[in-house]
Amino acid sequence: MPPEPSFLESIIERDLEIIRRDADLRPEYGDHSPEPMIMADFTEYSPFHKGHKHCMMEARKRFPGALFVAIIPGPLERSGRGVPYIMSREARAEIAIRAGADIAVEGPPMGVMGSGQYSLCLAGMFRALDADRIPRGYRQGPGFKEVLRRISHGHRVVPRPYRIVDLDEGETVLEGPLEEDNYVIVSLARALGKVGFDFTGRFIFIERIGGVSGTRIRRAAARDELESVSHMLPPETLSVLEGEIREGRAPMHEIRLEDRIIRNAETLPRDELMDLNLFDEVTALAILRRRPYSSIKEVETAIPGSFSRHHRQRILSVLEAKVHKGLIHKYIENYPSVIRILGFKDKQVLKEFKDRIPHRRLEIWQ
Repeated sequence: MPPEPSFLESIIERDLEIIRRDADLRPEYGDHSPEPMIMADFTEYSPFHKGHKHCMMEARKRFPGALFVAIIPGPLERSGRGVPYIMSREARAEIAIRAGADIAVEGPPMGVMGSGQYSLCLAGMFRALDADRIPRGYRQGPGFKEVLRRISHGHRVVPRPYRIVDLDEGETVLEGPLEEDNYVIVSLARALGKVGFDFTGRFIFIERIGGVSGTRIRRAAARDELESVSHMLPPETLSVLEGEIREGRAPMHEIRLEDRIIRNAETLPRDELMDLNLFDEVTALAILRRRPYSSIKEVETAIPGSFSRHHRQRILSVLEAKVHKGLIHKYIENYPSVIRILGFKDKQVLKEFKDRIPHRRLEIWQ
């Protein structure tokens, strides 16, 4: 049985308060040790599978003395696709540590932001950690190696509709849309440049392995058929995920607070709809025009399309948590005001991490 909606509701209420508190804090920086090397990876781990394990181990093999920091989003438990994660960030962090990470820290609330917004947050986190290396998995594609080469040399390579442009050279590098994993790399490099973080030579690009599908794993978990995808999962993931399922905390990825979404779509006045993050006048008027609503599917259908194929699910997540533009803008401006540690290998690793990074406001997740 999936978790009760009340479980998800308690997470959303708690995390909204975390976002409000973090938005009102300014980050603090200070002196720090130059060693050890920090290798920071951002991945949703929904769930951590053998593809993630491959990228982690390959990166660790190249820099065995580095502290491996897993940046795991994050408040409201909504992915970049706008849908819930399969399990909580606490569980995902536990798997990461068991599987080989030294430290797991909380990333931003992705599902209620646009891709540019959460890319800026991620860039801010890499800067706050003073990351020496950033491992990223990529998928082979025609011409993409040239994109990676330019990023490795610190070029400002940015995504445009259906093409990739090198701003430093003033030329189009690649025509056509990017596969999602590859788009994330380009977006992150662009955001790192925006926050003034020199990423020259910092990326570690690792080709992703085949035969692993997060979608298939989530589908199997929802159907209580994990054994059918066990070959895609490390034992650490199977152990934690099965425990979360037994305790009624997973799988979460198909749960929505439907009543709340319908109520907000049905009752919020135009001005408040316009004030929600990711909403513009076209979206607000479309929601108003299609009232009344009797199902979440009707709300989803009313949301206008967008360049992003995840736009409708993100709008549903914004309606679900009722996240306002002003709050998100303050949150991004100060991000990360706190580096929240979700898990760590041992006390010695924790001490080395605290001494190494320049950000001075750290908090152990309770």
